[in-house]
Amino acid sequence: MNTPKKTRKLIIVGDSAFAEIAHEYFEVDSDYEVVAFSVETPYLKQTEVHGLPCVAFEDIETRYAPADHSIFVAATYTQLNRLRTRLAAAAKAKGYKLASYVSTRSFVWRNVEIGEHCFIFEDNTIQPYVKIRDNNVLWSGNHIGHHSTIHENCFIASHAVVSGFCEIGANTFLGVNVTIANNVNIGKDNWIGLGVTIARSTPDNTLYKGDRPTPADIGTRQFFKLAED
Repeated sequence: MNTPKKTRKLIIVGDSAFAEIAHEYFEVDSDYEVVAFSVETPYLKQTEVHGLPCVAFEDIETRYAPADHSIFVAATYTQLNRLRTRLAAAAKAKGYKLASYVSTRSFVWRNVEIGEHCFIFEDNTIQPYVKIRDNNVLWSGNHIGHHSTIHENCFIASHAVVSGFCEIGANTFLGVNVTIANNVNIGKDNWIGLGVTIARSTPDNTLYKGDRPTPADIGTRQFFKLAED
């Protein structure tokens, strides 16, 4: 793989494993040069990450001018994706542009729409007329079927299948090997555990868990309110 010429500067918010992974992908497979990491002051435990400065998020604009830098928030599905959402909004309020990464080893059809602040790993297949709204993470190896929409602030783990004409509601988590059947609408704030198959639409604020239920199970499987889990 030939590393692209670096034409833009990037700050990664976070110092977790995802932050390290994001650093690697942006450095090797994008035109962004990572120049710093940043975390909120209560979590600032180190001054360097991978040899780059790690600075307090609260006053980051005093060291890195928003006009010259973009930000990517490398947080996963903590608080049903609300941590990443909150920090991205705070960075934008400071005047930073939000960066996206789309792997050159993913397959994205020409008319797919991708919003700001998304991270799409390798081996994702994204078919025609898909819409991926702002602030989404698609880990490696997913299939997003034609005419489907992934709404804001979702996290899709590896090897999920979203079939055609589906809607994935905002702030939703899809675990490893989840399968969503055709013409299914997943509500907002859903947590769908690993290996679960969903064959009919779901309400907001619900959780599916269990080991690989079949579509016939879905009608009788209990929804669990996230607040009560």
